[in-house]
Amino acid sequence: MTTDAKIKSPDGRDLSERFHNGLRTRREVLGGAYVDASIAKATPFNWPMQELVTEYCWDAVWNRPGLERKQRSLLNLGMISALNRPHELKLHVRGALSNGLTKDEICEVFLQVSIYCGVPAAIDSFRVAQEVFTEMNV
Repeated sequence: MTTDAKIKSPDGRDLSERFHNGLRTRREVLGGAYVDASIAKATPFNWPMQELVTEYCWDAVWNRPGLERKQRSLLNLGMISALNRPHELKLHVRGALSNGLTKDEICEVFLQVSIYCGVPAAIDSFRVAQEVFTEMNV
């Protein structure tokens, strides 16, 4: 599914250009295999969330001028870490590495989080990032 072929919603509707632009960006940042699996597992119940995230997060925001992807990834790591969302953090650590952040830069983000958002959030973030580094042999 990682081609540019136009996919349809579970109910057969054509999807917006914004969706397809966002899907392309989402695949570039998070990896085609992950995104395609996420789309394939979508149900009629959670499809509206897939559509919303793909159109607005991945197109309307990620494709805006003003910040490079590396900067957006840096911001996301800090915010997701502060929110203590380990599943999303793991995903975005991978994306941050793909967008050019280094392990040292990721470390600095989590140190910043520890001061402004709490040590427990930062400790969990270091733990999750280390899992990704080990999986990716980084």
